[in-house]
Amino acid sequence: IVANGASGALELALTALLDEDSILLVPRPGFPLYQVIAESHGATVMQYDLLPDKSWECDLNHMERILLQQQQYQQQGEGRDRSKSKVIRGILVNNPSNPTGAVYAPQHLMEIVTLATKYRVPIVADEIYGDMTFGGKVFHPVADVAARLGCEVPIITASGLGKQYLVPGWRLGWIVFQDNIHGSIVEVQKGAQRLAQVVLGASHLAQVAIPAVLAPTSTSLEEEEDGSRDGNDDATSTSSSSSTTTALWKAELHSTMEKQATLLCGLLDQCRGLRVIFPEGAMYAMVQIEVDKFDDLIVDDVSFMKLLLEEENIVVLPGCAFGLVGDAKTKDSGTNGNDDARKSSYYVFRVVFCAPEHILRTASKRISSFCLRHKSLDLDWKHACFG
Repeated sequence: IVANGASGALELALTALLDEDSILLVPRPGFPLYQVIAESHGATVMQYDLLPDKSWECDLNHMERILLQQQQYQQQGEGRDRSKSKVIRGILVNNPSNPTGAVYAPQHLMEIVTLATKYRVPIVADEIYGDMTFGGKVFHPVADVAARLGCEVPIITASGLGKQYLVPGWRLGWIVFQDNIHGSIVEVQKGAQRLAQVVLGASHLAQVAIPAVLAPTSTSLEEEEDGSRDGNDDATSTSSSSSTTTALWKAELHSTMEKQATLLCGLLDQCRGLRVIFPEGAMYAMVQIEVDKFDDLIVDDVSFMKLLLEEENIVVLPGCAFGLVGDAKTKDSGTNGNDDARKSSYYVFRVVFCAPEHILRTASKRISSFCLRHKSLDLDWKHACFG
């Protein structure tokens, strides 16, 4: 189903899938649109963790604990508590990931599919960034992985042209339904098709471009007409040239994205109190804030973001915007009530590395100055005293 961008595609899919008695599992950190759409239909959202120390892979143990707990509630008939009687209708997997820049290996995707199969829960795959990968990483669609495992679990895939081809204004997205061998989501697909008939979709003019972009080896109508007049060899030659041009353009784009990611992340990783989790794809990277290395003005990701904007005119998005919420620095009430103590919380912010190189360098320099300006004097004193 062609939709008004990938966001419109996700709305069609989730609207057809969810209701007030359902639950959607979403990643944490994750794109907030999933929760907005689900909750707008009265559904409940439960978050499964991503693991920063494993390149933001899904925490499968956490995911299974949620699935198992909800399954036990169903079996025990916890009818009086409505939240416990709800059914998990889908697991949303975002690959490549916004905001983390993670790209999942086939083995990890197989583990996700196997877990979904075990608990009979469909997967909703947000794959808008597709093959925007680098560092040797390769994008593998979840639907392909599920097909290799026998199509035991339904896969609903949302994607589009906006990100991978840098044409967000075209608003071209789609959802693809790959049902399991039992036909479990036949009615969901029918519902999405009915919804698509009552909402605004992508313009017909823009839709015409989809085959030419996704399959440049196929001849266009004009090329076919030229081929019929001048011979098929000319049409085949033009088609081959178009395919080569598209491939070269994408290779150059991915190379540029990798260079910019390496530049920005390398510079930020040198900043005092910051640790970068290097991305593998998409347009984003997550940066950890080691709050114990900063003064008392910086207690969490939000205070870091606000001060950075006020002092350096640099905009980053705090981790709490993507569901990562921790505890701020607190006063220790132990032996010395005046001593500062930090709780072991995980604070991050997201950066985008699409800007030109000179802007990335300028931004990095300002962030570095900001980090030095707000460094913790306590740590300097301890280092001077104890080495």
